[in-house]
Amino acid sequence: MGVRIKSTGISRAGDTFSIVELSGAAARHALERAEVRPDQVGVLINAGIFRDSNTVEPAVSALIQKEAGIGLDYTKQDPRSFSFDLMNAGVGVLNAVQVAQSILVTGSAEHVVIVSGDTHPSLKRGAADAEFPYATSGAALLLEHTDADEGFGRVHTVAGGGTPGIESYVDVATMGTRGRELMTVIREPDAEQRLLELAADAARMALSEADPEQATTALIASTPSADFPEQLAATLGIAPNAVFGPDLSQGDPHTAALPLAYDAAVANRALDAFTHVLFVAAGAGPSAAAVLYRLPATVGAAA
Repeated sequence: MGVRIKSTGISRAGDTFSIVELSGAAARHALERAEVRPDQVGVLINAGIFRDSNTVEPAVSALIQKEAGIGLDYTKQDPRSFSFDLMNAGVGVLNAVQVAQSILVTGSAEHVVIVSGDTHPSLKRGAADAEFPYATSGAALLLEHTDADEGFGRVHTVAGGGTPGIESYVDVATMGTRGRELMTVIREPDAEQRLLELAADAARMALSEADPEQATTALIASTPSADFPEQLAATLGIAPNAVFGPDLSQGDPHTAALPLAYDAAVANRALDAFTHVLFVAAGAGPSAAAVLYRLPATVGAAA
């Protein structure tokens, strides 16, 4: 018994840079792929951090839920649906998986959708914001409960001490009337090394619990730097050809990195030779999380 990925959905910036629109489109894509109706979704969790115009209220999850067309009718017979934001930088998606496990195991929801993704608060990309380190994209994981011997294991989390390493904030003292379209991001020189150490600790905890065959375990990791997954694989003794990542041509997809990488790996049938995927995420905090995912036999059709 466990929780598995029924389908995935992705959307990339093009006509819009709105993370509400992109995350909503990703959620709809995931539902369409799985032939699941919006009324079959009990909970939507948004793990994104950087949002349209630095929106604080209402919860961005509610805006995404509306965009996705989930729970829009309010008659007595309609199933109930709920959404909320869960923000923990690059680790948020795995934290959301942990919450979804608790929800789905109780049977209180038929499906849970996790959406993630980030955008520049100005909703545009140009020379003025070229230093913004994160790509604009939306991603979704549609999760369901399963009685089969597959799906996510226990999510292991590790928290580091000291300063966060990566900080982002709106500097209200200096931004004046432009606070809705600007964001300050500060990254300490040793941030990546600190995240790598925490990620390795979390990964070892996840691996030690199930002890899967190393040769058939793939790695999908977050991307605080382009070579972070490969560095983590080397630390863990995982072969380079077992490492799968998202498209980094537009920059770090941040909170969307894990679902984007999984979606691409399934679409390319790159996971056919593997029995497990080790998902590892690390981000500001500093913190890290890892979970071992036992692949369904039909993984090629899962997304």
